[in-house]
Amino acid sequence: MTSWKIVYTKQAQKDAKKLSSAGFKQKTEKLLEILKVNPFKNPPEYEKLVGDLTRAYSRRINIQHRLIYQVYLKEKTIKVIRMWTHYE
Repeated sequence: MTSWKIVYTKQAQKDAKKLSSAGFKQKTEKLLEILKVNPFKNPPEYEKLVGDLTRAYSRRINIQHRLIYQVYLKEKTIKVIRMWTHYE
């Protein structure tokens, strides 16, 4: 089974540092590993977003923070947009 490629926006790279210092690195890495195998795997649950984030999906890191990503089927690529805050 081919794994998905994950790319990060500059903001997501900054968010990763915040998550690490806040103690959420392990949880986030676990979610990213799931995405590499199948970005639509359920559980853990994900939400399809609307509005400015149409075509993006969200998975909970914790009650406050979400991993926001887009899926590019043709390229088999996942673009991580944000990993900190709740839809900001």
